[in-house]
Amino acid sequence: MKTLHQEGRYLRAKERVQEEKSFYSNLTAYCLVIPMLGLVNFYTSGFYWVVFPALGWGLGLILHAMKIFGFNLFLGRNWEERKIAEYMKDDI
Repeated sequence: MKTLHQEGRYLRAKERVQEEKSFYSNLTAYCLVIPMLGLVNFYTSGFYWVVFPALGWGLGLILHAMKIFGFNLFLGRNWEERKIAEYMKDDI
């Protein structure tokens, strides 16, 4: 029988795996759709409009990766975990 602590760790790990899976699905879609849009743009228009969805979606993808892999420009890596540990320590 799993303890409550182990169950919590398992659920957090499972959630993180789902988030990473979501990111990789998003990345795969980006890598498939943007080149197709580029081809459509190349054959149909003289204006390079494909840059706008590529940059917009690319920025969203970068922000998604930063969230998933724990990179935070302002607070640093693992800031949330450090604060939780600090508050838990203060409560004892």
